[in-house]
Amino acid sequence: MTETRPDPEAILPDTVELCEVGPRDGFQMEDTFIPTDVKVDTIRALAKAGLPRIQVTSFVHPKWVPQMRDAEEVCDRLPMADGLDGTTLSGLVLNRKGLERALEAGCRHIDLSIATHDDHSMDNANMPVADAVAEGAKMVREARTEGCDVQMNFQTVFGYREPGDTPLGHVVDLAVQFAELGVESISLADSTGMGNPVAMRRVVRALRDSIGETPIVLHLHDTRGLGLANLVAALEEGVTRFDTSLAGMGGCPFIEGATGNVATEDTVYLLDQMGVHTGIDLHGVASASRRVEDALEASFPGKMHRLLEHESSQTPA
Repeated sequence: MTETRPDPEAILPDTVELCEVGPRDGFQMEDTFIPTDVKVDTIRALAKAGLPRIQVTSFVHPKWVPQMRDAEEVCDRLPMADGLDGTTLSGLVLNRKGLERALEAGCRHIDLSIATHDDHSMDNANMPVADAVAEGAKMVREARTEGCDVQMNFQTVFGYREPGDTPLGHVVDLAVQFAELGVESISLADSTGMGNPVAMRRVVRALRDSIGETPIVLHLHDTRGLGLANLVAALEEGVTRFDTSLAGMGGCPFIEGATGNVATEDTVYLLDQMGVHTGIDLHGVASASRRVEDALEASFPGKMHRLLEHESSQTPA
């Protein structure tokens, strides 16, 4: 296990790029339909706060994820092709029909997502991994033919039924295959939150040695409270792109007990304290998180948006 221990002299990257997934991963878990106005206003507020990337929606069947039934309307009200205030806007796609919808909605940045564990693939897409991979390859080629950048996301990389039940060699083989197809990046999802810092280092090192210059992105659910610890471990291995979710919203409709991604404002605060630049306005994100909580009359697990509000209320006028 010595190969997975941190380097005590590891040099942290100067900058990190965060992709905000709350408008998709976060909103999809809410039972009450969120008005399209709230979704679009939240996306605009996050772009204004300096998020370099935002995943704005997913093109899934409304029978399975009713919250995303306004995907086309959300995209129609945003500059999907050109971006927003310097922010790249993307949509999540799980199948060929979803890709068709995303292209028709003007998406130029496509986030494809497939399972790496057969049980999850059957639960999530009703097909074994081999079939999902074959379909995924076709979708990558089609999207690239249309001039789109494509990120390939692998689900449950760090465990589905139990930690480590997805063979690392299998993940590496998939990553190599899609890197050779010219995807813009490879995203590794800890969908169940079963990952730990040692596993993060092992997986990141294996992929880094296999896919060359293709960027690695980490999508870390905080189900077991290890999200930020896992993020730091990956950061020390040189990963500079991470998905986060405002206020820690989110989960997965097809994974019982899954909670949200690491909170955007908590991540920004952590990176700021470590001297790693994000270019993101912490107070701007925190304000957006509080507005979402107010609109939904809910409380989410992120910490800094509430702490900053408390500190502000204690400051003398």
